[in-house]
Amino acid sequence: MFYKKVSLLIFALSCLGQGLNAQTNDPALAQLGNGIAAIAEGEIITIEQVRRRIAPMVPSIQVNATSAQDFSKKIEDISKDILQDMIDQILIVRAAEDEGMLIPQSYIDQEYDEIISRDFRGDRARFLEFLKTQNQTPREFRREVYKRFVVRVMRQQNRKSQSEISPERIEDFYVNNKIRFYQNESVRLRQIILTPIADESITPLRQTAKKIMTDLDSGLNFSDLARQYSQGEMSRRGGDWGWIERQDIRSELSQVAFDLEPGEYSDPIELSGTIFILYSEDKRQEMIQPITQVREVIEEVLIGEIARETQERWLQQLRDNAYIRYFI
Repeated sequence: MFYKKVSLLIFALSCLGQGLNAQTNDPALAQLGNGIAAIAEGEIITIEQVRRRIAPMVPSIQVNATSAQDFSKKIEDISKDILQDMIDQILIVRAAEDEGMLIPQSYIDQEYDEIISRDFRGDRARFLEFLKTQNQTPREFRREVYKRFVVRVMRQQNRKSQSEISPERIEDFYVNNKIRFYQNESVRLRQIILTPIADESITPLRQTAKKIMTDLDSGLNFSDLARQYSQGEMSRRGGDWGWIERQDIRSELSQVAFDLEPGEYSDPIELSGTIFILYSEDKRQEMIQPITQVREVIEEVLIGEIARETQERWLQQLRDNAYIRYFI
């Protein structure tokens, strides 16, 4: 019930973006807007604080909502997440202080100055004006910076996992998620592209292409020739188009590219007045990648899962041992 009321309040206030007046004559809404959302370990979280957190997200939510009902549901869900995040921040900071964590003041000063530099382009007048709109003093904002810094440090510490991932767990993940390791047929492609300038005929391009083929046949490097002759952005990268699949380029080119073996280059291909010379640097076959190729990827995924599980257990323990009260 509490979250529903919070979301309805935020919905009403978010309508400011649609041109409605910020003032309301509804005493219930006015009272709710000044109310307390929750208290965590003696620290008050107001509904206004929740509203301020969600306000920047409202335009994006409005754009992505399919209906008024969908918008209200999204607001409700985000309200829950924001409130939980605010409560967790209080609990994490309290845990850090109970553990005697010391954060050098210079770290907070640096973070504080970086925010002004990054978000306000170093303009302290703009920064102070922003604080007024948030009903915050510089001292209160600095305290928020401190809290965010502490939360980041504590989360990082509790995200670390020393657990070794067993081969059995890796194999189980691979067997149950093989579709994630499917790879399409692809080729690592380089191209030399010769395009006519203004009303230039294709004849000079053919002459240039012939010269390039002679150079290639004599053993000159394809990348160097691409930088010298090719047109377009990729010329600076030696004509490197990276790994491509068949659908990534025109069928007339993909048919040739995928017939090339690694290290082979094509004859000049003329399409719509442009000449292409293709080079296959490497190829991948359509297949489920073997576990030997994806073992490290699986380990990273599993380590991330363990870290998230560990952190969630830690947070839940903090919540279970804390005094948290909802007022609405």
